[in-house]
Amino acid sequence: MASGYRSHGSVLSVFSLSLALAALLPAARAQLSPTFYASSCPVALLTIRTAVRTAVALDARTGASLLRLHFHDCFGCDASVLLDDTANFTGEKGAGPNAGSLRGFGVIDAIKLLLEALCPRTVSCADILAVAARDSVVALGGPSWTVQLGRRDSTTASLSTANTDLPSPASSLSTLLAAFAKKGLSSTDMVALSGAHTVGQAQCQNFRARIYNDTNIDAAFAATRRAGCPAGGGGGGGGGALAPLDASTPNAFDNGYYTNLVAQRGLLHSDQELFNGGSTDGIVRSYAASPAQFQSDFAAAMVKMGGIGVLTGSAGQVRRNCGRVN
Repeated sequence: MASGYRSHGSVLSVFSLSLALAALLPAARAQLSPTFYASSCPVALLTIRTAVRTAVALDARTGASLLRLHFHDCFGCDASVLLDDTANFTGEKGAGPNAGSLRGFGVIDAIKLLLEALCPRTVSCADILAVAARDSVVALGGPSWTVQLGRRDSTTASLSTANTDLPSPASSLSTLLAAFAKKGLSSTDMVALSGAHTVGQAQCQNFRARIYNDTNIDAAFAATRRAGCPAGGGGGGGGGALAPLDASTPNAFDNGYYTNLVAQRGLLHSDQELFNGGSTDGIVRSYAASPAQFQSDFAAAMVKMGGIGVLTGSAGQVRRNCGRVN
Protein backbone atom coordinates (compact mmCIF):
# COMPACT_ATOMS: atom_id res chain seq x y z
CA MET A 1 0.00 0.00 0.00
CA ALA A 2 1.90 3.02 -1.21
CA SER A 3 2.52 5.76 1.27
CA GLY A 4 1.24 9.29 1.17
CA TYR A 5 -2.37 8.81 0.08
CA ARG A 6 -5.30 9.51 2.32
CA SER A 7 -7.56 6.79 3.70
CA HIS A 8 -6.62 3.65 4.15
CA GLY A 9 -7.26 3.00 0.83
CA SER A 10 -5.40 1.66 0.79
CA VAL A 11 -3.36 -1.13 -0.26
CA LEU A 12 -0.17 -0.24 -0.06
CA SER A 13 -1.23 -0.83 2.48
CA VAL A 14 2.61 -0.85 4.27
CA PHE A 15 5.19 -2.56 6.35
CA SER A 16 8.56 -2.25 7.95
CA LEU A 17 10.18 -5.22 9.57
CA SER A 18 13.59 -6.80 9.34
CA LEU A 19 14.36 -10.03 7.56
CA ALA A 20 15.32 -11.51 10.90
CA LEU A 21 11.89 -10.76 12.33
CA ALA A 22 10.21 -12.08 9.20
CA ALA A 23 11.93 -15.40 9.81
CA LEU A 24 10.21 -15.55 13.20
CA LEU A 25 6.70 -15.13 11.78
CA PRO A 26 5.60 -18.79 11.98
CA ALA A 27 6.37 -18.92 15.70
CA ALA A 28 4.61 -15.62 16.35
CA ARG A 29 1.52 -16.64 14.41
CA ALA A 30 1.37 -19.92 16.29
CA GLN A 31 0.77 -17.99 19.52
CA LEU A 32 -2.25 -16.17 18.11
CA SER A 33 -5.76 -17.59 18.25
CA PRO A 34 -9.16 -16.47 16.90
CA THR A 35 -10.68 -17.33 20.31
CA PHE A 36 -8.12 -15.45 22.39
CA TYR A 37 -10.80 -13.28 24.08
CA ALA A 38 -13.53 -15.92 24.31
CA SER A 39 -13.28 -16.09 28.10
CA SER A 40 -11.49 -12.87 29.07
CA CYS A 41 -13.67 -10.50 26.98
CA PRO A 42 -16.42 -12.30 25.07
CA VAL A 43 -17.99 -9.01 23.93
CA ALA A 44 -14.79 -7.73 22.34
CA LEU A 45 -15.49 -8.62 18.71
CA LEU A 46 -19.12 -7.49 18.83
CA THR A 47 -18.09 -4.20 20.42
CA ILE A 48 -15.52 -3.50 17.70
CA ARG A 49 -17.85 -4.55 14.89
CA THR A 50 -20.72 -2.37 16.13
CA ALA A 51 -18.50 0.68 16.50
CA VAL A 52 -16.95 0.22 13.06
CA ARG A 53 -20.32 -0.28 11.35
CA THR A 54 -21.63 2.89 12.98
CA ALA A 55 -18.57 4.91 11.99
CA VAL A 56 -18.64 3.69 8.38
CA ALA A 57 -22.37 4.33 8.11
CA LEU A 58 -21.74 7.94 9.13
CA ASP A 59 -18.77 8.34 6.76
CA ALA A 60 -17.83 5.61 4.28
CA ARG A 61 -14.32 7.05 4.03
CA THR A 62 -13.73 5.98 7.64
CA GLY A 63 -13.65 2.35 6.51
CA ALA A 64 -10.75 3.04 4.16
CA SER A 65 -9.01 5.03 6.89
CA LEU A 66 -9.21 2.21 9.44
CA LEU A 67 -7.94 -0.28 6.88
CA ARG A 68 -5.00 1.97 6.11
CA LEU A 69 -4.21 2.39 9.81
CA HIS A 70 -3.79 -1.37 10.11
CA PHE A 71 -1.58 -1.45 7.01
CA HIS A 72 0.67 1.28 8.33
CA ASP A 73 0.82 -0.36 11.74
CA CYS A 74 2.00 -3.63 10.26
CA PHE A 75 5.61 -2.72 10.49
CA GLY A 76 5.09 -5.16 13.33
CA CYS A 77 1.33 -5.15 13.87
CA ASP A 78 1.96 -3.85 17.38
CA ALA A 79 -0.02 -0.58 17.51
CA SER A 80 3.19 1.46 17.34
CA VAL A 81 1.55 3.77 14.78
CA LEU A 82 -0.96 4.90 17.41
CA LEU A 83 1.57 6.30 19.88
CA ASP A 84 1.50 10.07 20.30
CA ASP A 85 4.64 12.19 20.47
CA THR A 86 5.67 13.44 23.92
CA ALA A 87 8.42 15.69 25.21
CA ASN A 88 10.69 12.65 25.49
CA PHE A 89 9.37 10.45 22.70
CA THR A 90 8.86 10.76 18.96
CA GLY A 91 6.45 8.28 17.43
CA GLU A 92 5.49 7.35 13.88
CA LYS A 93 2.57 9.72 13.31
CA GLY A 94 4.90 12.42 12.01
CA ALA A 95 6.67 10.17 9.51
CA GLY A 96 6.41 11.19 5.87
CA PRO A 97 4.02 8.39 4.90
CA ASN A 98 1.77 9.16 7.90
CA ALA A 99 1.81 12.88 8.65
CA GLY A 100 -1.37 14.64 7.67
CA SER A 101 -2.82 11.59 5.96
CA LEU A 102 -3.60 8.90 8.54
CA ARG A 103 -7.14 9.10 9.88
CA GLY A 104 -9.41 7.08 12.13
CA PHE A 105 -7.54 7.51 15.41
CA GLY A 106 -10.68 8.79 17.11
CA VAL A 107 -12.63 5.67 16.18
CA ILE A 108 -9.92 3.44 17.61
CA ASP A 109 -9.77 5.54 20.78
CA ALA A 110 -13.55 5.31 21.20
CA ILE A 111 -13.46 1.52 20.80
CA LYS A 112 -10.63 1.27 23.31
CA LEU A 113 -12.57 3.39 25.81
CA LEU A 114 -15.55 1.04 25.52
CA LEU A 115 -13.45 -2.07 25.90
CA GLU A 116 -11.58 -0.69 28.89
CA ALA A 117 -14.93 -0.16 30.58
CA LEU A 118 -16.10 -3.67 29.71
CA CYS A 119 -12.83 -5.61 30.04
CA PRO A 120 -10.08 -3.50 31.63
CA ARG A 121 -6.51 -4.06 30.38
CA THR A 122 -7.53 -7.04 28.28
CA VAL A 123 -7.91 -6.19 24.58
CA SER A 124 -4.80 -4.78 22.93
CA CYS A 125 -4.82 -1.79 20.61
CA ALA A 126 -3.02 -3.91 18.00
CA ASP A 127 -5.88 -6.41 18.01
CA ILE A 128 -8.43 -3.59 17.81
CA LEU A 129 -6.68 -2.33 14.66
CA ALA A 130 -6.64 -5.80 13.09
CA VAL A 131 -10.32 -6.48 13.80
CA ALA A 132 -11.41 -2.96 12.82
CA ALA A 133 -9.66 -3.37 9.46
CA ARG A 134 -11.55 -6.61 8.78
CA ASP A 135 -14.87 -5.13 9.89
CA SER A 136 -14.30 -2.03 7.75
CA VAL A 137 -13.79 -4.15 4.65
CA VAL A 138 -16.97 -6.10 5.42
CA ALA A 139 -18.92 -2.88 6.01
CA LEU A 140 -17.85 -1.68 2.56
CA GLY A 141 -19.03 -4.88 0.89
CA GLY A 142 -15.76 -6.80 0.89
CA PRO A 143 -14.78 -10.24 2.17
CA SER A 144 -14.46 -11.38 5.76
CA TRP A 145 -11.70 -13.47 7.28
CA THR A 146 -10.84 -14.95 10.64
CA VAL A 147 -8.62 -12.54 12.57
CA GLN A 148 -5.99 -14.21 14.69
CA LEU A 149 -5.87 -12.52 18.11
CA GLY A 150 -3.51 -12.17 21.03
CA ARG A 151 -1.20 -9.38 19.85
CA ARG A 152 0.39 -7.20 22.50
CA ASP A 153 1.11 -3.49 22.13
CA SER A 154 4.61 -2.12 21.69
CA THR A 155 6.14 0.32 24.14
CA THR A 156 8.13 2.12 21.47
CA ALA A 157 8.01 3.18 17.82
CA SER A 158 10.49 3.94 15.05
CA LEU A 159 10.13 7.17 13.09
CA SER A 160 13.12 6.31 10.91
CA THR A 161 11.76 2.88 9.99
CA ALA A 162 8.39 4.38 9.14
CA ASN A 163 10.14 6.85 6.86
CA THR A 164 12.31 4.30 5.08
CA ASP A 165 10.33 1.08 4.79
CA LEU A 166 6.95 2.14 3.40
CA PRO A 167 6.92 2.23 -0.42
CA SER A 168 6.15 5.63 -1.91
CA PRO A 169 3.49 6.49 -4.51
CA ALA A 170 6.35 6.84 -7.00
CA SER A 171 7.69 3.31 -6.41
CA SER A 172 8.60 1.06 -9.31
CA LEU A 173 7.38 -2.53 -9.53
CA SER A 174 10.79 -3.85 -8.50
CA THR A 175 10.80 -1.59 -5.43
CA LEU A 176 7.32 -2.71 -4.45
CA LEU A 177 8.16 -6.39 -4.85
CA ALA A 178 11.33 -6.01 -2.80
CA ALA A 179 9.56 -4.10 -0.02
CA PHE A 180 6.88 -6.75 0.33
CA ALA A 181 9.31 -9.65 -0.01
CA LYS A 182 11.30 -8.19 2.88
CA LYS A 183 8.24 -8.75 5.05
CA GLY A 184 7.72 -12.30 3.84
CA LEU A 185 4.93 -11.35 1.41
CA SER A 186 4.80 -12.76 -2.13
CA SER A 187 4.05 -10.97 -5.38
CA THR A 188 0.50 -12.35 -5.21
CA ASP A 189 0.16 -11.01 -1.65
CA MET A 190 1.43 -7.64 -2.82
CA VAL A 191 -1.00 -7.34 -5.73
CA ALA A 192 -3.91 -8.57 -3.60
CA LEU A 193 -3.15 -6.19 -0.74
CA SER A 194 -2.82 -3.33 -3.22
CA GLY A 195 -6.49 -3.91 -3.92
CA ALA A 196 -7.21 -2.01 -0.73
CA HIS A 197 -6.94 0.97 -3.09
CA THR A 198 -10.39 0.09 -4.34
CA VAL A 199 -11.55 2.43 -1.55
CA GLY A 200 -10.11 5.64 -0.15
CA GLN A 201 -8.61 8.81 -1.57
CA ALA A 202 -5.20 10.19 -2.48
CA GLN A 203 -3.74 13.65 -2.20
CA CYS A 204 -2.95 15.61 -5.35
CA GLN A 205 0.71 15.91 -4.38
CA ASN A 206 0.99 12.13 -4.57
CA PHE A 207 -0.49 11.69 -8.04
CA ARG A 208 0.43 15.00 -9.74
CA ALA A 209 3.55 13.55 -11.39
CA ARG A 210 1.53 10.62 -12.74
CA ILE A 211 -1.23 12.65 -14.38
CA TYR A 212 1.19 15.14 -15.95
CA ASN A 213 4.27 13.03 -16.73
CA ASP A 214 3.36 9.36 -17.15
CA THR A 215 2.56 8.08 -20.62
CA ASN A 216 0.84 4.84 -19.57
CA ILE A 217 -2.33 6.66 -18.57
CA ASP A 218 -5.75 6.99 -20.20
CA ALA A 219 -5.96 10.50 -21.67
CA ALA A 220 -9.52 11.22 -20.54
CA PHE A 221 -8.76 9.99 -17.04
CA ALA A 222 -5.66 12.19 -16.82
CA ALA A 223 -7.63 15.23 -18.00
CA THR A 224 -10.30 14.66 -15.36
CA ARG A 225 -7.75 14.40 -12.58
CA ARG A 226 -5.80 17.44 -13.81
CA ALA A 227 -8.91 19.60 -13.36
CA GLY A 228 -8.58 19.28 -9.59
CA CYS A 229 -4.81 19.05 -9.39
CA PRO A 230 -3.00 21.92 -11.20
CA ALA A 231 0.51 21.23 -12.44
CA GLY A 232 1.97 24.04 -10.36
CA GLY A 233 -0.03 23.31 -7.25
CA GLY A 234 -1.78 26.68 -7.31
CA GLY A 235 -5.41 27.68 -7.75
CA GLY A 236 -8.11 25.66 -6.07
CA GLY A 237 -6.27 22.33 -6.16
CA GLY A 238 -3.31 22.36 -3.82
CA GLY A 239 -1.22 19.38 -2.85
CA GLY A 240 -3.82 18.21 -0.35
CA ALA A 241 -6.73 18.17 -2.80
CA LEU A 242 -8.26 14.70 -2.90
CA ALA A 243 -9.30 12.27 -5.61
CA PRO A 244 -10.69 8.74 -5.24
CA LEU A 245 -8.23 5.91 -5.74
CA ASP A 246 -11.02 4.04 -7.56
CA ALA A 247 -13.25 6.60 -9.27
CA SER A 248 -15.65 3.98 -10.62
CA THR A 249 -16.92 2.72 -7.23
CA PRO A 250 -15.06 4.76 -4.58
CA ASN A 251 -16.94 3.46 -1.54
CA ALA A 252 -17.38 -0.18 -2.55
CA PHE A 253 -14.81 -2.83 -1.76
CA ASP A 254 -14.84 -4.56 -5.14
CA ASN A 255 -12.37 -5.38 -7.93
CA GLY A 256 -12.76 -1.99 -9.63
CA TYR A 257 -9.15 -1.13 -8.78
CA TYR A 258 -7.92 -3.87 -11.11
CA THR A 259 -10.27 -3.09 -13.98
CA ASN A 260 -9.01 0.48 -13.72
CA LEU A 261 -5.39 -0.70 -13.98
CA VAL A 262 -6.14 -2.73 -17.10
CA ALA A 263 -7.68 0.45 -18.58
CA GLN A 264 -4.60 2.49 -17.55
CA ARG A 265 -6.65 4.42 -15.02
CA GLY A 266 -4.54 3.77 -11.93
CA LEU A 267 -4.31 6.97 -9.88
CA LEU A 268 -0.86 6.52 -8.36
CA HIS A 269 2.28 5.70 -10.34
CA SER A 270 2.85 2.79 -7.97
CA ASP A 271 -0.65 1.51 -8.73
CA GLN A 272 -0.17 1.42 -12.49
CA GLU A 273 3.22 -0.27 -12.06
CA LEU A 274 1.31 -3.44 -11.19
CA PHE A 275 -0.01 -3.51 -14.77
CA ASN A 276 2.66 -2.11 -17.03
CA GLY A 277 4.16 -5.02 -18.94
CA GLY A 278 5.76 -6.57 -15.87
CA SER A 279 5.60 -9.82 -13.94
CA THR A 280 2.37 -8.95 -12.10
CA ASP A 281 0.23 -8.23 -15.17
CA GLY A 282 -1.26 -11.71 -15.08
CA ILE A 283 -2.33 -11.39 -11.45
CA VAL A 284 -3.99 -8.05 -12.17
CA ARG A 285 -5.85 -9.54 -15.14
CA SER A 286 -7.07 -12.46 -13.03
CA TYR A 287 -8.44 -10.14 -10.34
CA ALA A 288 -10.04 -7.86 -12.93
CA ALA A 289 -11.80 -10.90 -14.37
CA SER A 290 -12.71 -12.59 -11.09
CA PRO A 291 -13.95 -10.62 -8.07
CA ALA A 292 -14.13 -13.88 -6.12
CA GLN A 293 -10.45 -14.66 -6.74
CA PHE A 294 -9.46 -11.18 -5.61
CA GLN A 295 -11.52 -11.36 -2.44
CA SER A 296 -10.19 -14.80 -1.56
CA ASP A 297 -6.56 -13.80 -2.09
CA PHE A 298 -7.03 -10.47 -0.30
CA ALA A 299 -8.45 -12.18 2.77
CA ALA A 300 -5.59 -14.69 2.84
CA ALA A 301 -3.00 -11.92 2.43
CA MET A 302 -4.55 -9.89 5.25
CA VAL A 303 -4.23 -12.85 7.61
CA LYS A 304 -0.61 -13.27 6.54
CA MET A 305 0.18 -9.58 6.92
CA GLY A 306 -1.53 -9.49 10.30
CA GLY A 307 1.07 -11.88 11.67
CA ILE A 308 4.10 -9.76 10.80
CA GLY A 309 6.30 -9.09 13.82
CA VAL A 310 3.57 -9.44 16.42
CA LEU A 311 4.31 -9.27 20.13
CA THR A 312 2.77 -12.06 22.20
CA GLY A 313 2.95 -13.58 25.66
CA SER A 314 5.00 -11.46 28.03
CA ALA A 315 6.32 -9.15 25.30
CA GLY A 316 4.93 -5.64 25.09
CA GLN A 317 1.83 -4.66 27.05
CA VAL A 318 -1.91 -4.06 26.74
CA ARG A 319 -2.13 -0.27 26.67
CA ARG A 320 -4.93 1.34 28.62
CA ASN A 321 -4.77 4.29 26.21
CA CYS A 322 -3.77 3.55 22.64
CA GLY A 323 -1.90 6.85 22.31
CA ARG A 324 0.59 6.27 25.11
CA VAL A 325 2.36 3.50 26.98
CA ASN A 326 1.12 2.52 30.42
